[in-house]
Amino acid sequence: MRFERRDHPSRALTLLAPVGAILVALLVAGGLIALAGANPLRAYGLILKGAFGSRLGISETLTRATPLILTGLAAAVAFRARLWNIGGEGQLYMGALAVAGFGMIPALGAMPAPLAILLCLAVGAVAGMVLLLVPLGLRLKFGVDEVVTTLLLNFVAVLFVSLMIEGAMKDPLAFGWPQSVPVPDSAVLPQLMARTRLHLGLLIAVAAAVFTWWLQSRTVFGMRARAAGLNPRAAAFAGVPLGRTLIAVACLSGGMAGLAGAIEVMGVKGYVTTDLSPSYGYSGIIIAMLANLNPIGVIGAALFSAVMFVGADSMSRALSIPSYIADVTVALSLLTMLVAIFLTQYRIRR
Repeated sequence: MRFERRDHPSRALTLLAPVGAILVALLVAGGLIALAGANPLRAYGLILKGAFGSRLGISETLTRATPLILTGLAAAVAFRARLWNIGGEGQLYMGALAVAGFGMIPALGAMPAPLAILLCLAVGAVAGMVLLLVPLGLRLKFGVDEVVTTLLLNFVAVLFVSLMIEGAMKDPLAFGWPQSVPVPDSAVLPQLMARTRLHLGLLIAVAAAVFTWWLQSRTVFGMRARAAGLNPRAAAFAGVPLGRTLIAVACLSGGMAGLAGAIEVMGVKGYVTTDLSPSYGYSGIIIAMLANLNPIGVIGAALFSAVMFVGADSMSRALSIPSYIADVTVALSLLTMLVAIFLTQYRIRR
């Protein structure tokens, strides 16, 4: 038995791969639920009920999906061009911190809300870009592996955030709790559903996914980024400016992650803390792989992850099963997706 590379992977097979991967992951996770003494079908039913069975559940699921869409886009854009951005978590935190710092400018509070929101979103995106451009510069100049530098910068970014919210940016009205000063009311994102946490950031994230899809599939930049990812040497021989292309990819990728942090502060928290992100940056890598690096697919993959995380809480209370089954299921989905991607590119020959 051997593996033979497919000349032209089937489009139907490529589209069905994520669905099959998720179904297999749910099947395996269902076995673990059964071992815990619960009915897997009832457990999954409770997860869906917790995520979509009420107005609050729907709003929380969509709120949770919002930063996941953006961090998933950050990973998908970079990976498509073989820029291995593992630093989405740090870029998210830097985007959040930049917005909180920008919000300390007195003039921001006097601005019209649309202008203040646009400026804060831009500042957050630029902060994420800068944090990714540093590892890219080291790669282009000295050949340093960006997997290592982007990963380590996550810890540097979180520690820097901790330093700032304990020092220069600490809220004097927080009773000693380590958090930044809140953003002004003019920079707070409007709610989409009254008396919920669902905010305008969801529409911004979906628009970002559509824009990224258009950019990758309908522009010269998208063609160059794909060429750089498929075969850098051939792309350079064909005249693709690899350095400039990777810099543009890094700006888009880091900007998406920084935008996720800005939106979390402006739409949910209102200020920065060191527990702002429950590993949204790392989850974005899983989401990008589940979507097969497709920007539109990122929306569905982010929604699937949000459903598992939000619905698992109600399932855990009803069945006395640890809510960590959601993390296990999402991780299994990544593993099965990697196998599915391999099988879409290779066939088994005897």
